[in-house]
Amino acid sequence: MQSSIPTSPTTTPLPAASTAASIPPATAPAAERTGFRILGAISFAHFLNDMLQSLILAIYPLLKSGFNLSFTQIGLITLTYQITASLLQPLVGLYTDKHPKPYSLAVGMGFTLSGLLALAFAPNYGVLIVAALLMGMGSSIFHPESSRVARLVSGGRHGLAQSIFQVGGNAGSAMGPLLAAWFIIPRGQDSVAWFALAALTGMLILWQVGVWYKHQHLSGRNKARARPVVASPVSRNAVIGSMAVLLTLLFSKYFYMASFTSYYTFYLMHRFNVSVQNAQMHLFLFLAAVALGTILGGPIGDKIGRKRVIWGSILGVAPFALILPYADLFWTGVLSFVIGLILASAFSAILVFAQELMPGKVGTVSGLFFGFAFGMGGLGAAVLGKVADSQGIEFVYHLCAFLPLLGMLTILLPDVGRAKVKAAAAR
Repeated sequence: MQSSIPTSPTTTPLPAASTAASIPPATAPAAERTGFRILGAISFAHFLNDMLQSLILAIYPLLKSGFNLSFTQIGLITLTYQITASLLQPLVGLYTDKHPKPYSLAVGMGFTLSGLLALAFAPNYGVLIVAALLMGMGSSIFHPESSRVARLVSGGRHGLAQSIFQVGGNAGSAMGPLLAAWFIIPRGQDSVAWFALAALTGMLILWQVGVWYKHQHLSGRNKARARPVVASPVSRNAVIGSMAVLLTLLFSKYFYMASFTSYYTFYLMHRFNVSVQNAQMHLFLFLAAVALGTILGGPIGDKIGRKRVIWGSILGVAPFALILPYADLFWTGVLSFVIGLILASAFSAILVFAQELMPGKVGTVSGLFFGFAFGMGGLGAAVLGKVADSQGIEFVYHLCAFLPLLGMLTILLPDVGRAKVKAAAAR
């Protein structure tokens, strides 16, 4: 079973990243090839990063029984991990907007590696909290700068680039439950240490991406090439109001998502009396739907407009969420898949929408939105853990079913496309 550790794919991305670093930017075709190769490398690194991060959530049943934890303590682990990332990511993004750090990508994966080893050999609950802290720091460094790289090589198709980048992370998150069910749970907590190999692979890929980033964008004439300052297509008050709406929508999305990522396995085991492995397979199907929805959301937003995607992906979940608590096991699986598919399409559209509202501040916006997403996920896990302890795990899904109704706030968002046209005409 040890051979199932996902280290073999390294042979494909490594040459891609290193080749990308050597391709001159003189011709348009080469630039296009470089863009997709770097996108592939950064997406694969995102896969490895989020796969490793998801192992914390995936082995919660093992940790709960091994350390005799309550749901509240489980929620505090998630809160520590995600609040760390939430607080640090906007600061990292703000700093790297002014001082890009291409090799910080590999450094972030190094923090994840340290947290992974702490998780594998944690003797008590306190060390589990430290492991969550280290892995949260890894995510806070990785996401803002890697999102910037995705935008740099997008060729103007920002939604598609963000979706390719995001789907790597979602696919990695989906792998966590499978790896937990097949490899970690049968062997015990210390088997997590084998996944250090995947973290080392990620560090090597990200170092290669950092080399490309430095040479293609931060050195020589590329560094000297000043980019014009682009104003927002809408007024300052509209930007502030729109950002508040977008963050509220992220709150509804990630608070609801927390009920699945942290407690879905417990819900299935309690309500339908299924095994841990069976529950993990259901969680995998939900997370696979999230990955599929992520890759669809960006390019659809490029074609039909991001506001329409945001409408459908948040409010569109509401009917399925309201039915879910009353469904049997089969329909719970079906509804969960549909919920994950629709809900996941929101993030790429929301992120690119926000970047268009604040052009020239990619790192700041990315850090803010990734950080807020992590924070809401962590807060959701902690609050819902407390609710589960006091009211029962089934009540959590009755309560969260109303969160997608906040999608109605999308009506307050401006039409950025029309605003751009008016701004261009005025100039």
